[in-house]
Amino acid sequence: MLVSTKLIPHAKKTVIGSQQTLETILFTEVLNTLDVSQYQDSPIIIKGCANKPIPAAAYGMLISKLQPIAKSIMYGEACSFVPLYKN
Repeated sequence: MLVSTKLIPHAKKTVIGSQQTLETILFTEVLNTLDVSQYQDSPIIIKGCANKPIPAAAYGMLISKLQPIAKSIMYGEACSFVPLYKN
């Protein structure tokens, strides 16, 4: 906590915890501001392969945000996706 008091004036964000905790918090903030209304009643494919690791919690948050509005949700690539949800 002492280190945080010194960092706050110079940092955009401080987090006490692991790198995974930081990444989960950052993804949560981005997903909370994501406007998903453009995907209303649409089929959605969540890309499976990424160059950067994505926390598992972020996928859970994304699903909970998309499921109420999506026609269907799939995971993977367009050529080989796994169906997750169908309305």
